[in-house]
Amino acid sequence: MNNILYTLMFLVFWVLRIYYYVLIAYVLLSWIPDLRKTSFYRFIYKLANPYMRLFRGLLVIGHIDLTPILGFILYNWGLSYLERALYLMS
Repeated sequence: MNNILYTLMFLVFWVLRIYYYVLIAYVLLSWIPDLRKTSFYRFIYKLANPYMRLFRGLLVIGHIDLTPILGFILYNWGLSYLERALYLMS
């Protein structure tokens, strides 16, 4: 039973790790206005928006939205705790 739980948590960890790179791609691509019209950006937007939408508008200074920074900090925090839990289980 413990081995199945570890395997499941390991799989979730790697899916979340891949999703982290989707979030990075979303932020980087959003800086280039012409790319927002592409189907690739729309695909990345559909994947990343459910998480980023949670923080939208929380940290706005002038015209600069620092929301992605808050999202990345919390996401990395959760990911590091999951990684630590996997380490302790192994």
